[in-house]
Amino acid sequence: MVLTNPPFTSGVVKAMGLVFGDIGTSPIYTFTVLFLFVPPTAPNILGVLSLIIWTLMVLVTVQYAVLAMHLGYKGEGGTIVLKEILSPLLSSTRKTAFVTILAIIGVSLMIGDCVITPAISILSAVEGIRLLPGVGHVDQVVLVTIAALITIGLFYYQKRGSDQVAHTFGPVMLVWFSVLALSGVVSLLQAPGLVAALNPIYAIRFMGAYGIAAFFVLSDVILCATGGEALFADMGHLGKEPIRKAWIFVFLALVLNYLGQGAFLLNNPGAKNVLFQMVLAEASLLYLPFLILTIVATIIASQAVISGIFSIVYQGVTTHILPLLKIEYTSSELRTQIYIGSVNWLLCIAVIIVLLTFGYSERLAGAYGLAVSGTMLITGIMMSVIFALRGQLFRCVAACGVTIVDAVFLSATLTKIPSGALWAILFAAVPFSIIMIYINGQKRLYRSLNPMPLEEFLRRYEAAYSSIRKIRGTALFFARDPAYIPRYITNTIFNNNILYEDNVMVTINIHDRPFGLSWSFKEDLGEGLRVLSVEYGYMQMIDLKVILKEAEVHEKVIFYGMEEIVSDNLIWKIFNAIKRLSPSFVQFYRLPPHKIHGVVTRIEM
Repeated sequence: MVLTNPPFTSGVVKAMGLVFGDIGTSPIYTFTVLFLFVPPTAPNILGVLSLIIWTLMVLVTVQYAVLAMHLGYKGEGGTIVLKEILSPLLSSTRKTAFVTILAIIGVSLMIGDCVITPAISILSAVEGIRLLPGVGHVDQVVLVTIAALITIGLFYYQKRGSDQVAHTFGPVMLVWFSVLALSGVVSLLQAPGLVAALNPIYAIRFMGAYGIAAFFVLSDVILCATGGEALFADMGHLGKEPIRKAWIFVFLALVLNYLGQGAFLLNNPGAKNVLFQMVLAEASLLYLPFLILTIVATIIASQAVISGIFSIVYQGVTTHILPLLKIEYTSSELRTQIYIGSVNWLLCIAVIIVLLTFGYSERLAGAYGLAVSGTMLITGIMMSVIFALRGQLFRCVAACGVTIVDAVFLSATLTKIPSGALWAILFAAVPFSIIMIYINGQKRLYRSLNPMPLEEFLRRYEAAYSSIRKIRGTALFFARDPAYIPRYITNTIFNNNILYEDNVMVTINIHDRPFGLSWSFKEDLGEGLRVLSVEYGYMQMIDLKVILKEAEVHEKVIFYGMEEIVSDNLIWKIFNAIKRLSPSFVQFYRLPPHKIHGVVTRIEM
């Protein structure tokens, strides 16, 4: 099946729901959080507005919409894509290893960020209930409970797949951004002079006037750009041009709304929840529909983040940096629609823990931003190196400039560690630790398994095939590299004397390209011994049973290797636990269970 990008106009609307949900809901809390400690004077409001506008311009427009989108590989983007582009350009394995570590940190930070994004988005929207007539006294515990129930419902729905309602995400978010823009314009008419914030001189003056204190303000300014990395990461879903065009509209809507919030705060310096109070003052009769729209928008934003994490985890599985996980496909048409139950419910539990721990959206803001700025810095570093090695001087200079800005924001968010950002590090440390233990464990395990060189295997195979009584039918084996035969195969044939008339060795190789599936039979290794090579991209989702049927392989039995790991080392014990909790290779590819025979090899590590 050939998959094409959606029509251009449709792609622009869909991008608003699938790409811009996170950054599109940041006006709910960003401006309110920024003025918790900054006095709402005219110079301060102008300075903060200018910082917000130029943060969006530099970190989102320049870094992602302009620079990063030039680096897509076959239309795909993201941290792992940058790693795959950069690795072949490097001259040493040490540099490649360093880039791999950077990519792993980036992936871990994005997973950690996924815990905080739904929590702060949904809770900040639910807190708008307080402005409804007669419910201003509602206890915060009730609001947190409502947010937690919405969260549970959101994660519960994941198994059904989002493609059934994905076509409504874009139109709903189009309405959301239109409302943001309109409410901002209405409020801005009360203080049109704030348009001057488009001039970066006000941001510079604000930084100069407050010095080190302004540096701390940057740690909250970054909240306006959270979700900006989705422009690049989700590029393969819709294509870069629809995303870029959608960003123009989204950028204008965000800027107008922030300017409107600034105008409202200037005239109402005591405002504690700026966006909601602004809308209530403009159109009190429409406040309830706006509140409902806000909650729906935050749910859509959270949905997009969760789907993105599923894609990232799948990339990690197929590129062998994460263990095999049970993956379900929720759409027969959309290649990106998957569900990973273990990831889904672990995220759900983590989000609820965060909600219960922090309790208020302004407290959650203390934990938010570090993971995002860290991811942006890693993207900036990798982009700069790629442009430099390709000799693209202008883009390299621009990328280096953006990377410096990323570093400044990351430094600012590090100051939030005592107030909650430590949680972001802890959440990111979990996938990072799993990845590092798994990668090193797999390397150690492969060395311990001591595979047999092909030349020796063929010599013993030919002798066995001519002397052992063979079983009728076809046996299937799996080997990552046919040049080295796994021990479970040699044990099965040579030690247990189990040999079939037809033996097919299947090798599965994953490209450094995101998509592309092919299979072919290589030259026969010997009588009754064939090699079927399957190759596919790291974002491709394949049905191995269909491939075997197309290849006319009618297997009677499927052998696969299982390792019984014995170790006194704590790290390898953890690795062993990861392996035991992970589905087997044959379960991952959903092969028929009644044909499967696992061959256990005891390994001491």
